[in-house]
Amino acid sequence: MSWQVRYALENLKRDHDVVSAEHIGGDAIRIVVRGHPDVIAVISDAYKIDQELAQQHFKAWPTMDFLCGYRKECVWEGRAIRYLEEKNIGWGSAGTLGSALGKNDVRAAAHKDYFFAYRLIKQLRSISALQREFDRVFSLKLCNGRALRVGMIKEYEPTADTVRTLWENFGPVDIAWCINPNGYPRNDAIEAGRELGCEVLQWEELKTILKGR
Repeated sequence: MSWQVRYALENLKRDHDVVSAEHIGGDAIRIVVRGHPDVIAVISDAYKIDQELAQQHFKAWPTMDFLCGYRKECVWEGRAIRYLEEKNIGWGSAGTLGSALGKNDVRAAAHKDYFFAYRLIKQLRSISALQREFDRVFSLKLCNGRALRVGMIKEYEPTADTVRTLWENFGPVDIAWCINPNGYPRNDAIEAGRELGCEVLQWEELKTILKGR
């Protein structure tokens, strides 16, 4: 049994709604939740989940309900996300899986760190095209013709290092969006953005730009 499967089982058994959690082979587990259908989850130890890896897991476990990137550092590529969503398979972190177990929507679950922020973007009618490149990076085109690449930052108080790390790991962005509604970027984060050539914004500021105002 792999380390991530062992830890996942240990943590799931502490959930009072989980009746049982068992290893059923490879990286797959079956979770029995009180009052809900059983869930088959595949627990990955990858640092990055791309489409090829998602396909491999699906080939091994075509009945899986959820693919879990167990490492906190795990990054999801956009093509992997689209592949899983087309297969009606949930995806995201261990926290995402835990939150979804008590609801009848495990297969509809998406990474909880970025779900609500990305949903805000999808609801805007001023956007004519939208493509998710990674779990935290997307590119879009506005109805007025302007194109933007946006990176989502989930930290409560983003620093200069946070902004630079986003840029280094995922390439240049036009906007670094601080998606934590209760946080605010530090001045050094805003200055780092200026040095790199991007704006560091919160939702209200970003929304004004995306609505073409």
